Amino acid sequence: MTVTVLLFASYADALGTSSMELEVPPGSTVRDVLSTLAALPGGDRLPPRPLVAIDEEYANVATELLGGEEVAVIPPVAGG
Repeated sequence: MTVTVLLFASYADALGTSSMELEVPPGSTVRDVLSTLAALPGGDRLPPRPLVAIDEEYANVATELLGGEEVAVIPPVAGG
């Protein structure tokens, strides 16, 4: 199944793109997507547990994917 991964700021810089399509096996979780990203060139610059949203709603690493989702990997932000 395919999921679209969105990367922002330093995460996009680390992986050299702001979005990508990933093929993952049925039953995959957010944790599996993060492991796949970590194995890519530059993926070692991602933290082990970044903030993630699926289809614009925050999710945890155990969330199972069904295919077709948009998985956003969100870097920390600061503001005032």
